[in-house]
Amino acid sequence: MNLIFLGPPGAGKGTQAKITSKTYGILHISTGDIFRKAVADRTELGKQVKEIMERGDLVPDNLTISLVKERLTEDDVKQGYILDGFPRTVLQAEKLAEFQRIDAVINFRLSKEEIIRRLSGRRICSGCGAIYHITDYPPEVPGICDKCGEKLYHREDDKVEAVEKRLEVYNKQTEPLISFYRKRNLLYDIDSSINPENSEQQIMKILDEINK
Repeated sequence: MNLIFLGPPGAGKGTQAKITSKTYGILHISTGDIFRKAVADRTELGKQVKEIMERGDLVPDNLTISLVKERLTEDDVKQGYILDGFPRTVLQAEKLAEFQRIDAVINFRLSKEEIIRRLSGRRICSGCGAIYHITDYPPEVPGICDKCGEKLYHREDDKVEAVEKRLEVYNKQTEPLISFYRKRNLLYDIDSSINPENSEQQIMKILDEINK
C-alpha cells in the first residue's frame, strides 16, 4: 500500500503516520527524513541539499522530486509507504505519478481555529524534547517538564502570527492537491478534530476497505 497523508500543520498527520506505519507494516517517510538520509549517506543529491539547507534556503521542487524518487527505489519501501510532507505542490504530485502508483490519499480536515489553538498552545521541553499543551496536556508544574525537569519553550513557528502565515502557505501551495487527487478518485477525507483515537479508527476503516 502506497499512501499520502495530506493536511494542514497541526492536523495530526505525523502522529497518525507513525501509528498506521506500525499497524500495517509500511514505512513512514517524511520529507525531512529523506533530506537527512540523503545528507547522511553523502549522495550527490544529498550534498546539494546540505549546501542549500546550510544557507537556510528552501529545497527547490526539482531537487525534492529527485530525492523522493531516489528514496523510493530502496528495498525498505517494497511493502509500501506513507509519504508525509510530500507532495506539497501539484507539480510535485504530477511528477510523483510518473514513477509511483499511489493507492490512497488521506486528507486530514481541521478548522483554522482549531489548528491555531493546537499549535499556539504547544510547548516543547528544552531538555528531552517532550511535547505538552497548555490546556490539553499541561505539565504538573507550569513551564517545567514532568520527565526531566527542564524548562518548556514556545517554538517561534507555533506562535499565532507564524501559524497564520504557515496556513497561508499551505492554502496557496498544498490545498490545490485536494482537487488534484479528488479528481483521480484517490482522496479520502477524515475529520481530525476529535481525538487521535478517532482519527486512527477512520483511517483503519478506509484502508481496510481499500484492501478488500
